[in-house]
Amino acid sequence: MEERIEKDNRQEIDDTEFYKGKDLLIDIETYLKSGVHIGTKFKTGEMRRYIFKKRKDGLMVFNIETIDKRIRMIAKMLAKYDAKDVAIVARRLYGHKPARKAAAMIGAKEFIGRFIPGTFTNPQARLFHEPKVILITDPIADAQALKEASEIHIPVIAIAGSDSPVGNVDLVVPANNKGRKSLALLFYLITREVLVERKELDRAAFSSQVNEFEQEIDEVQEEKARKAYQAKKLARSGNRSRRPRRD
Repeated sequence: MEERIEKDNRQEIDDTEFYKGKDLLIDIETYLKSGVHIGTKFKTGEMRRYIFKKRKDGLMVFNIETIDKRIRMIAKMLAKYDAKDVAIVARRLYGHKPARKAAAMIGAKEFIGRFIPGTFTNPQARLFHEPKVILITDPIADAQALKEASEIHIPVIAIAGSDSPVGNVDLVVPANNKGRKSLALLFYLITREVLVERKELDRAAFSSQVNEFEQEIDEVQEEKARKAYQAKKLARSGNRSRRPRRD
């Protein structure tokens, strides 16, 4: 155990040195501690291009510089739209508070928890909304919102893990979209940068803290979310295995 901890510490020092001197939106230590760059042990073919390296424990790793640049791109993109035309979607539990906080601060419309089919496509739906751009937390968990956005031909921004499918996504943010601290940091930076791009404030005047975007831990909800994710993942795996082979 001590040997593993020592290796992890050495890895963190090596990563810190690698990014030393880079022009980043926040210090590299904060990026690393949030785990924003850590993927899963799996990668989709679509996400292969974003993999920076593979750790000895099998986890995929993203380049933090790429994440940083994509956050800047998101901010510039979202700042071009009226706030009411931006929708933020987060079904995954750890994305609820970050998405809600970001939406409130930039004036966007939030869709937290289960996304009701027809929300973007059926004018008769109770929560019908017509956004002009959407930001989703997870292409897998937020698949219904992604599907409807593609049907009405609006741009989709997605935070995508190494195992995420990114078809119909216009701007990918390759990052850890499952971690509580990672999502908090991502939405904190996106929110701040959107406000900066709108010239509503400068970075020094942004008084919110990262932990204000962090989802509180609820063990019951967390276990339910984990089981739901595993069930969906198993179902996807089963569907792939049942597909007929092409000769």
